[in-house]
Amino acid sequence: MKIKLPLLILLTVGALMIAACGGEDEADFNGDTGASSMNMEMPENLDTSRSKSSEGGIYEVTVTSNIDPLDLNEIHSWTVHIEDGEGNGVEEATILVDGGMPQHNHGFPTEPQITEELGAGDYLLEGIKFSMAGWWEMKLDISSRGESDTVVFNIVLN
Repeated sequence: MKIKLPLLILLTVGALMIAACGGEDEADFNGDTGASSMNMEMPENLDTSRSKSSEGGIYEVTVTSNIDPLDLNEIHSWTVHIEDGEGNGVEEATILVDGGMPQHNHGFPTEPQITEELGAGDYLLEGIKFSMAGWWEMKLDISSRGESDTVVFNIVLN
């Protein structure tokens, strides 16, 4: 069987595109492009409080933005306040920041991070930017005195 050059080029390009997209994954051929995670609906009773316990109950955490109302496409900072179970400010903590938009399956357009310990359990979080309206999550992984825990804040921008 003879294959004409344009068809051969098309088949080669197609094979390269499949390889670049992760190879012959069954999901690729079933039409599953990950859109199901992008169509996730925002929970009806979403907790948007700015103060909450960490998932394991080790810390009480409060986040406060330096601007109100929250503006889109503005880089701003927050104060993160962390207390232990006895109400004492947690000092010398390591805090890793992550998050993004669960409905769109992407992270922050910036790389927010803790830049300064302010004392008494307060930390300066800089580099937060919300690039579009919708449901955002701000996840803080906190480690101090050999204990680690996570807290997730839900932020909804209209």
